[in-house]
Amino acid sequence: MACPFFMPTERSLQGTWIHPSRLPLGAGWNGHCESPKNQGAELSTETVQDFCNMGYATACPHLPGARPYDSVRFAVAHDGNPRIVLWYSCEREHLPAGHGKLEYDATLQTWISPHPDFRIQKMADCYLQSYLLRRIQPASADFNASPTT
Repeated sequence: MACPFFMPTERSLQGTWIHPSRLPLGAGWNGHCESPKNQGAELSTETVQDFCNMGYATACPHLPGARPYDSVRFAVAHDGNPRIVLWYSCEREHLPAGHGKLEYDATLQTWISPHPDFRIQKMADCYLQSYLLRRIQPASADFNASPTT
């Protein structure tokens, strides 16, 4: 559940997440703040890691009091040639505050139905990029391990 004001710009290779692929955007991301009072503010590595990538960052000094969402999450609903459908869910105070689907055409490399909020759409782009990288480069099993007897 990423912060709804986080504008991811590039994948982060600096985070200390145990399982980065389990993060809300499918990986750790660097970026900046798009909250009304801090638009474009550069953020510390700790802020990005602890608050922006995770959502529900009530301790974040950039988070405005009046906001429609506390967090946004994504999931792949369907991956069929050539369309990929993502579900998104927005939450406020741990309650549903909006949801829907976004469709991407992998052949045309374009969104058929994007989100109207540019921040959430950018997060969907990042989530999709992380998903596609995992799909292309799946985790490999260690086939050289010795069997237990």
